[in-house]
Amino acid sequence: MGGGINRLLLAALRPVDGASVVALRQVFGLLGLVAVIRFFAHGWIDALYIAPAHHFTYPGFGWVQPWPGWGMYAHFAALGILSVGIIIGWRPRLCTALFGIGFAYVELLDRTNYLNHYYLMTLVALLLAVLPHRRVDGSVPQWTLWTLRSQVGIVYLFAGIAKLNPDWLQRALPLRIWLYQHSDFPLLGPALQQPAAAYAMSWGGALFDLAIVPALLWRRSRAAAYATLAAFHISTALLFPHLGIFPWLMMGLTLIFFDPDWPRRIREQLPRCLPTGPGRVPPAKRERWAQTTTPASSRLSRAARVAAIALALYAAVQLAAPLRHYAYPGNVRWNEAGYLFAWRVMLTEKTGFVRFRVRNPATGQTWHIAPDAYLTPLQTERMAIQPDLIRQTARLIRDDFAGRGYAGVSVAADAFVSCNGRPAARLIDPGADLAAVPPGLAPAKWVLPYDDAAGWGAR
Repeated sequence: MGGGINRLLLAALRPVDGASVVALRQVFGLLGLVAVIRFFAHGWIDALYIAPAHHFTYPGFGWVQPWPGWGMYAHFAALGILSVGIIIGWRPRLCTALFGIGFAYVELLDRTNYLNHYYLMTLVALLLAVLPHRRVDGSVPQWTLWTLRSQVGIVYLFAGIAKLNPDWLQRALPLRIWLYQHSDFPLLGPALQQPAAAYAMSWGGALFDLAIVPALLWRRSRAAAYATLAAFHISTALLFPHLGIFPWLMMGLTLIFFDPDWPRRIREQLPRCLPTGPGRVPPAKRERWAQTTTPASSRLSRAARVAAIALALYAAVQLAAPLRHYAYPGNVRWNEAGYLFAWRVMLTEKTGFVRFRVRNPATGQTWHIAPDAYLTPLQTERMAIQPDLIRQTARLIRDDFAGRGYAGVSVAADAFVSCNGRPAARLIDPGADLAAVPPGLAPAKWVLPYDDAAGWGAR
């Protein structure tokens, strides 16, 4: 077994052309710049980070707070400058590291702003910061490509697995809801309102997510697979504009599945009057890379072994995070325990309504509180369907009442949620004092199960 592991490590260390990693970094920088421009253009910096009086922070990250005043605008401007640095290749490791840290900071400010593709951008930026960049001879170790391909593959794998549930496959939900709203779509509007279209897209989407990575890994099917991928993501971008840059991000990142020298081969096909770019690798050097072997296990340095262990731990976390919802009872699409960081893309259409009841046990006095007295409209909308955010809001209300001289009040919630077109049902036990519920990872017994006669089936 030790010999097999050693051979795997030796293969991982074999040098390959680093051109595809450089191209991926440039594409990533371009998409990062687009993302930053969108934040400025849509007014999201003020709406999401400056205007809210309260932010829903992640457990253990309550200390992460927005910069005051113009500081958030300066922060996003710095992210834009770092994106340009990534594109042009100026100190790429430093620029990607700072971009990844800066983007992670933005994402940690408020859980209601979580998006799968922003999480993916943070991971890719940090990977590009720590993975080897091109050596003097233009090569990178093979494991650099393996790592980047694995990160992209994990997204598709778990997105596909999550779609193997009765709502998606047997009821074509939520696509039936979303497509019915596209009656004005050019040419295809009437067809998109037919249930058959939703079923075809549901089954096709699940098959695509599960099959696309193997198809990209097989060289014979790679070109056709990428053409299918591009058509799929362009279609979703047109049908669902709220996906933002996610389709374009996936089209850019999946280029890493092509042969590592693909950018160089494209440059070599350009007319001689056009620049081919620096670092053109002669065929003889490429042949030496192909023939490079490491005959002795002594060539595996301690640093290489440490890197292998670190990558294995990172992979374990990436594989475990999407599965953690199995540690909780109930359906994750209803209670959202373990929903984030799990690549559960476009699985649910949820709407919620919440009102809080504040009671002073000393006097029996009761107040009915609307959450928009404390939160922005977007925060209210997203809080109303997530039990833990409802709990955080209850504690916010309790603290506010304590500051006004009403110490010891209890805070309950009348919360109703509709999921994938089902009738609205109570999400929270109306008798639970949410202000007294401590934060933690234990199952939330105050979250009610959904009584669905048809059954939710797979989680």
